[in-house]
Amino acid sequence: MRVITGTARGRRLKEPQGMDIRPTTDKVKESMFSILQFDIEGRRVLDLFGGTGQLGIEALSRGASEVVFVDKSAAALKLIRENLELCGLSDRARVRNGDSLAYLRSGEKFDLVFLDPPYDTGLLEQALQDIAGFDICREHGIIMAEHPVERTMPALAAPYRLHKTYRYGKIAVTMYRRSGNEQNEE
Repeated sequence: MRVITGTARGRRLKEPQGMDIRPTTDKVKESMFSILQFDIEGRRVLDLFGGTGQLGIEALSRGASEVVFVDKSAAALKLIRENLELCGLSDRARVRNGDSLAYLRSGEKFDLVFLDPPYDTGLLEQALQDIAGFDICREHGIIMAEHPVERTMPALAAPYRLHKTYRYGKIAVTMYRRSGNEQNEE
């Protein structure tokens, strides 16, 4: 695992020991950030199931104003903090210990949300429903949800909409977008 570009470009991140954390592959991460390249700088980002922290760290390296990492695993939290320190990005990061779904009730608003929970737990679908229900995205916000390619992602209630699903071998990333006040601009 490495940081692809930005201020921490080329830094190798510490990887998890054991199989409790499944990092996003470099190929999927590179494709995801290619899609998002103009939607990162100056944005508030939520890396909801933080794991290694690599998605949020990539966003920070590319100019995100702040990233909040949430995970309930002590090993994951330690790894996130170590990787932030390694990249010199701790000053724009907040690392939160706790249940990711409960965090969605915090009332905080974000421009970009990364969702990559453990597969086959139902956490991804629940997180999507809670994000829409608590409306945690700012206008024109984006949700990037990583999942197995065979899983069909649900539609979300307005103002959220499923934008597109990208496939990378056995992994897929579904992008959701939150609308703004387009109906008021007519």
